[in-house]
Amino acid sequence: MSKLFKRTKILATIGPATNTAEKIEEVIMAGVNGCRLNCSHGSNEERDQQIKWIREAAAKKGRSVAILQDLQGPKIRLGFIKDNHLDLKVGDELILEAAEGFEHDGGMVVPVQYNLAEKVKVGEPLSMFDGKVKSEVMEVVSDTAIKVKILNDGFIMSKKGLNLPDTDFGGDILTEKDMADIEYGAGCDYDYVSLSFVQSANDIEKLKQILLSLGSTAKVVAKIETKKAIESEENLEAIVKAADGIMVARGDMAVEAGAEVVPIIQRKLIAMCRANSKLCIVATQMLSSMVDSPEPTRAEVSDVATAVVQGADAVMLSDETANGKYPLETVKAMKKVILYTQNHSRLAAVSRAISKDKIYDAISNAAARLAENIEADVIVCQTASGVTATTMAAQRPNLPIITVTANQRVANQLALIYANSAFVRPYSPDFGYDLAKELKNSEYLHTKEGEKDLLAVIVSGDKDKIGTDTVKVRYV
Repeated sequence: MSKLFKRTKILATIGPATNTAEKIEEVIMAGVNGCRLNCSHGSNEERDQQIKWIREAAAKKGRSVAILQDLQGPKIRLGFIKDNHLDLKVGDELILEAAEGFEHDGGMVVPVQYNLAEKVKVGEPLSMFDGKVKSEVMEVVSDTAIKVKILNDGFIMSKKGLNLPDTDFGGDILTEKDMADIEYGAGCDYDYVSLSFVQSANDIEKLKQILLSLGSTAKVVAKIETKKAIESEENLEAIVKAADGIMVARGDMAVEAGAEVVPIIQRKLIAMCRANSKLCIVATQMLSSMVDSPEPTRAEVSDVATAVVQGADAVMLSDETANGKYPLETVKAMKKVILYTQNHSRLAAVSRAISKDKIYDAISNAAARLAENIEADVIVCQTASGVTATTMAAQRPNLPIITVTANQRVANQLALIYANSAFVRPYSPDFGYDLAKELKNSEYLHTKEGEKDLLAVIVSGDKDKIGTDTVKVRYV
């Protein structure tokens, strides 16, 4: 039965290619477990409609689906460029102008959505268009403009991002736009909020306090993409411990810190998240060739498989499902790779320290080992907060985890957690066993060939006392 369930989840970005009820339903039915709504693009009205479509599709499938609000953060972008294209050559001198109302006329003075003149220093590197065009700051030419020297042939387009890895921007990483999006999102049905360009654990704590003050129950995902975040093992681990989850944002990380560091940081972050029972999402260019092609490259297949073997909770699709020609085929291809990899390769081992949730950790470890030793068909978790299911997933058992909770928000959040299939049912002392029986009768769960009963390990507790404190072996 475990061969039918993908344990590593799929997070897909919703954009023009999937911006209809039908397209969203298609990708969710094909295997998407969570939807990313990118605040860098689109309007609040579009978000409201997308959330409605996602919830309707999830209800039709009878499953929980997570929705992640991805804050733009202090991402500096070019303004609108005439004809949406400007060719650049080595040695060209380009002026980046932040003056209000300035419009590009096709020349070498282009608008930028941030006053770099207040921050940059001569000699600092500046990359444009996801690192495709490299340059160096030559001069601060006015209160609102800087001049850069182009270091390679290329071109730029409207709204493409800029990276300045050595520039000290100082201050809070939450922009005015982020605050407006947070305030609006607090009243929406978001399960996660991801924070861009995180530098320290303090950034996470600030966002958590803001969400708490707004009455939001969304969990916080830290996007790791800056040199500052990865400058030391201690800082990186502090961010992991402060956040509810981590996104390995490989695109900006490669530009900011160097492409060569990305594979090692990815491996470190997945291991840290597993050791601390935190969600880990691997993102950026996982199947990027499928934006224009119906088939992935062999390198991309290997990339997805590596994330699965390392034990990531989820792998993310960006342009592939937001703007690509083949969003549905991309989801199906990713699911195919996940299933084959998990069923033909063992997870890489990590050293797990006992976390602050010592009782949950100990019980989850015992239940996972018990399930393995007796060759159980399924682990069933009864949970109120989601902690039991999350710590169980951190053990990375090689079989499905069926989770039952009375809280829809918890079920949605667990949709991205490794191996978890979360269901909402009214609380009762035996609702884990009752759910297993229901799913067996509906043929969602299957017994081993030749066996009449389903063998389940059920982890439960008294919600009014210590919480999780009981492990049962039951035939269903």
